[in-house]
Formats: sequence, C-alpha cells, structure tokens
Amino acid sequence: MWKQIAAVTAMSLKSLPQRLAPSLVVVIGVAGVVGVLVSVLGMATGLSRTLANTGDPSRAIVLHKAATSEGLSNVDFDWLGPIQDAPGVLRGPHGEPAVSPEYIIGLNLPQRSGGEASVTVRGTGAVAFLVHPEWRIVAGRMFRPGLREIVVGSAAAAQFSGLEIGRHVDLGGKDWTVVGRFTSGGDSHDSEILADVHTLISAFNWGAYSSATVRLDSPASFDRFRRALLANSSLEIDVDREQDYYQGQSKQLAGLLYVVSTVVGAIMAIGAVFTALNTLYSAVAARTGEIATLRAIGFGPAGVVVSVLAEAMLLSVLGALIGAGVAWLLFNGNALSTGSGEFDSQIMFKLLVGPSLVGVGVAWACGIGLLGGLLPAIRAARLPIAVALRPT
Repeated sequence: MWKQIAAVTAMSLKSLPQRLAPSLVVVIGVAGVVGVLVSVLGMATGLSRTLANTGDPSRAIVLHKAATSEGLSNVDFDWLGPIQDAPGVLRGPHGEPAVSPEYIIGLNLPQRSGGEASVTVRGTGAVAFLVHPEWRIVAGRMFRPGLREIVVGSAAAAQFSGLEIGRHVDLGGKDWTVVGRFTSGGDSHDSEILADVHTLISAFNWGAYSSATVRLDSPASFDRFRRALLANSSLEIDVDREQDYYQGQSKQLAGLLYVVSTVVGAIMAIGAVFTALNTLYSAVAARTGEIATLRAIGFGPAGVVVSVLAEAMLLSVLGALIGAGVAWLLFNGNALSTGSGEFDSQIMFKLLVGPSLVGVGVAWACGIGLLGGLLPAIRAARLPIAVALRPT
C-alpha cells in the first residue's frame, strides 16, 4: 500500500508543471493569507516584546488611585516625601532615595518620513539614572536642572526630524535645546524625550507630578513597600510593579492586533480554501483517465487520496513560505509607533517576524491545504472506473 501511495503521489507531483497556472493561483492565495497574518502578528509580538523589556521586577510605579496610565495621573508634590521614606526603597551612594518623580506630556513633532506624530516628553531628574541603570547617555551630555534642555531617546531621534544635538526644538510654543542622546536598551523609553521635571512642569503650568518610579532594594520588598503606602490615608495612590503596569498598557492593543490578525486571516483563508477547492477539482478532472487507469490496474483509493492531499499541502506550504518570506523581508525590524494623544504615552517598537510566526503561518497553510484538498481527494477516490474510462 505504501509503495502504491508513494508511486501515485510522485506521479501527481511530477505533473504539476502541466497545471502551473492554476497551481500558482493557490500558492499566491495562501501567500497572501500568511503574509497578512504574519505581519499583523509581528506587530503584536513586537509591541509585547518592547513593553515586556521595559519592566523591571525591582521597580515599582506609583500613580493616582483613579488613574489608568501615567498620562492620566496626578501625584501631588506633598506625596513625594512619604514615598521616599517608605520601607524597601533603594538608597544611592550618598543615601539618596531611588525615587524618580516624573511628569509626562505628549507633543507633536515632524517625522523624518513626513507628517507629524506625537512623542512623549518625560520630565525627570538625575536620580532617574539611579532608578533606571539601563539608561545611558550615548552622545552629548545630560540636561541641566532649571534650563530648557532635553535629551532624546535613540528611537525618537531616528523617527523625528530636528532632534540632532545642538538643535533648538519648539515644544509647546517654547524653545528647548537638544543637548544629548540616550538609550534605554531598546525598551519603550527609547521613544521618549527627557527634560528636567520641574522646568517641564513650570513650562506647561502644571501643578503635580504624573507618577513616581521607585527602585526597590530587592523584588521581594515590593509587598512591604506597597502595604506601607496604601496604609497612609493621606495618599490617594496605587502602586504596581513596573512589569505589571507596562504589560497592562500593552494588553489591550496587543489583544486587538491578535484578534484583527485572526479575523482577517480567517476571512482570507476561506477565500484561499475555495480557490484550492476549485483548482484541485480541475486537477482531478484533468487526471480522470490517469486515475481510472491506475485504479483499473490494481492501485487502491488510498494512493489517489494521498496524492491529491499531498498536492494541496505542497502548494499551501510553498505559499506559506513565500508569504512569510515576503513579510520578513518587507517588515521585520521596521519601526512602528502606537501613536498618542496629549495624555497617552507613545511607544515605538519594532515589528518582529521570527521562526515562531513562520511556524504559525505554515500551520494555517496546512489547514487551508487540508480543507481545500479533502473533497477533491474524496471525489478522485470514488471516481467510477468504468465511467472514467468510457471514451468521450
């Protein structure tokens, strides 16, 4: 039986060049499905990876208890002291608490590619580099307190024009000087601009911090730190682990991208299945005499079924590899942005098309090939020998 299956399958595949045009229709259809699916999943994967890299288990973020994000939070100036004095806070080399009070605002800047987009400007201070040891100045210098100076993240510098060191930038109608560039190791802060927190608050006539980021002496200190702050009735705050906060920020958008990719992929896959059905039915009709002859000389129906399914799977997998390859060539590593408004953080991230997503695409293609080839395979196996061999 296995020899018969191998022989009939080989014969079927050898005849593919004679059906090149309809076969290419199947390949292109599946390539389109997989290309779109992998590209959208690559967006979700890239966003999730970037935000996952942002969190640190030894850091906590303090927001107003009614806020869902930094941009919608107000932390009173008077609350900073109790946060700094809370148990579990790391102390720097001079005894300073590793607590970075921060203020963020979203502002529009011209992009290198044309048009405008929003960038997050984060007010902070020198202590931020104690809280975020992964931050490094890679060119120029740190901004000076009290002056309208900014340090630009490497991803923001790549996306927006006019952020070279020494240039003057209009932020909210006021002139700021670019004095340095920093990197945060590829996390979401790479997409931001840093400035002195009190200068930024004064420039935009605000009356509170947005948040406070705290580095703890160990991840195990989080519960003790959180309990102490929540027990203080004068503080209207909530405390999250930094990892949990950023994962929560990405969950809604990443979940939407996964749903979109699944729905769009399923709709396109239905079209690809019908294309495969039509193509393979035509292939079976063209091979009617050949299939009947094989059946007449003793070949069983199993070989015929497998040969048709093998053709469907081969064309589908070939289409999947082409679609995933095109998605990888065109989109892998491309910088994308979530966009933002005045009170939402903009996050730049890279679209990631890796082996796992190629595997997802191939799995979808196998499903398309199986569904598209099953009915034509059954029809070929049930083809009456006498009718098929009757001269027309």
